[in-house]
Amino acid sequence: MADDNTDTKSSNQMWGGRFASGPDAIMEEINASIGFDKKLFAQDIRGSIAHATMLAHQGIISADDKDKIVHGLNTILSEIESGNFEFSRQLEDIHMNVEARLATLIGPAAGRLHTARSRNDQVALDFRLWVKEELEKTEQMLTGLIAAFLDRAEEHAESVMPGFTHLQTAQPVTFGHHCMAYVEMFGRDRSRVRHAIEHLDESPIGAAALAGTGYPIDRHMTAKALGFREPTRNSIDTVSDRDFAIEFLSIAAIAGMHLSRLAEEIVIWSTPQFGFVRLSDAFSTGSSIMPQKKNPDAAELVRAKTGRINGSLVALLTIMKGLPLAYSKDMQEDKEQVFDAAESLELAIAAMTGMMRDMTVNTARMKAAAGSGYSTATDLADWLVREAGLPFRDAHHVTGRAVALAESKGCDLAELPLSDLQAIHPDITDKVYDVLTVEASVASRKSFGGTAPSEVCRQIAFWRARN
Repeated sequence: MADDNTDTKSSNQMWGGRFASGPDAIMEEINASIGFDKKLFAQDIRGSIAHATMLAHQGIISADDKDKIVHGLNTILSEIESGNFEFSRQLEDIHMNVEARLATLIGPAAGRLHTARSRNDQVALDFRLWVKEELEKTEQMLTGLIAAFLDRAEEHAESVMPGFTHLQTAQPVTFGHHCMAYVEMFGRDRSRVRHAIEHLDESPIGAAALAGTGYPIDRHMTAKALGFREPTRNSIDTVSDRDFAIEFLSIAAIAGMHLSRLAEEIVIWSTPQFGFVRLSDAFSTGSSIMPQKKNPDAAELVRAKTGRINGSLVALLTIMKGLPLAYSKDMQEDKEQVFDAAESLELAIAAMTGMMRDMTVNTARMKAAAGSGYSTATDLADWLVREAGLPFRDAHHVTGRAVALAESKGCDLAELPLSDLQAIHPDITDKVYDVLTVEASVASRKSFGGTAPSEVCRQIAFWRARN
């Protein structure tokens, strides 16, 4: 039988070398959140000032104590912002770190700050404030990205390029029209951001632990002071709700997906095989052994960031899916996911905005590619419907025969002699050549939202008015 010393040594080995003091060290390691929730310091102090002001207004604490609390909290804010605040892991989180420092600064009055609130509604408030501010920042960044696309679209409203389906040449479009597709995508992202701000615009403070409080607080006063539309309406839901964080991650994941699709196109377009665009040196890197290489690393990293954002969304959904009402400690794991996704999304939007503004567009290469793959075949079919009166399915069949003939001769549709076309269908006239150029093709697509330069300019004007 081992002696006590051996038992202690074995026990410590079981816990692992990092946890030399046994279970207490493990509990501190798993329980402490100050390493990441210190990011909420400004929101925590702002919320506490609003809470103390309300308590004094309601006669729950004295005006003198309120003044001491507010002065102390502002002192702590300055200390943190200047880097002179010492965070303690033993105090677990940002709330207890601030409260302990406040007690040192102002004495017993600090203990009155936590009247009529709990860490449950306090953390819900801090996190909700942070997410709201991050959404507002995201809205501004998306507006800047949309502006970058509008500028490129206006510059290239008439620049012809191939439009693709299945990554195969389909029909000619303009680069401006292609840019406007991303304006629509990022416009939807921004709309989702605005809706999310509206959804979370309720103040949690005053819900306390889960049942509300018996103190005569004024939750509408704190809501107004903190810039919320109104207080939340159910105290149980308030402290257990993380929908606002999940919605932020959902928005980030969708926006990240859009950014990743764009990044993929930039990677493809910048290859020598395509040569549609050239990235500036600011968003490219070279190869360590191949001097001719210019790699689209910024676009590739934007593409990769999307995976991290998606992972954060799935993680938080999984954390929340089995939790009974109301608060559970599992919810401490929400913040790192949101913080990481927010950082990734900010970086990806900034990088893509820079790439779009800096890239050089090779319009000649795009135009040459636009005519490849018999991209005006649909224009021939449409001409047969309009001018020869054929049903579209018959016109489709005639056009297919013309494409097969052009392929066998190794030429474009516009290079087929009229006699060859009339051998396929006698009603074809020389007027057909007017629609077989890529310029004529895009100019004809004047339907609302189409690729005709005039329609692209119409949509640019619409978006400039709302951006």
